[in-house]
Amino acid sequence: MAPHISALALVVPDYDSAIAFYVGKLGFRLTEDIPQGPKRWVTVEPPGGGARLVLAKAEGDRQTAAIGNQTGGRVFLFLQTDDFARDHAAFTAAGVVFEEAPRHEPYGTVAVWRDPFGNRWDLIGPVSA
Repeated sequence: MAPHISALALVVPDYDSAIAFYVGKLGFRLTEDIPQGPKRWVTVEPPGGGARLVLAKAEGDRQTAAIGNQTGGRVFLFLQTDDFARDHAAFTAAGVVFEEAPRHEPYGTVAVWRDPFGNRWDLIGPVSA
């Protein structure tokens, strides 16, 4: 297999609150939860597949300070959907707070939202006809 990005680490305050949000609220699939002494190897995957998130519990002051600001405040993660209206409504019903109303860009319909840890995401749907 050719090299590809299989996962991205996402620093979170604790494993269980991150699992509760991504799996319980957004419908991601818990793909691994492997104890490793004081740590766990926890991965989740969006319902449509793609790169997994490694939910990495912050250790120490430096990592704790990076929660929600791993990219200096920029949008960090991009969640592509085939039905923007469906997923925007489902996320809103699950308590996700969008920072803006959906807007139409040349690459699709998009709206920025934050997870409960402060990470900024784009929800991106297909280009409008």
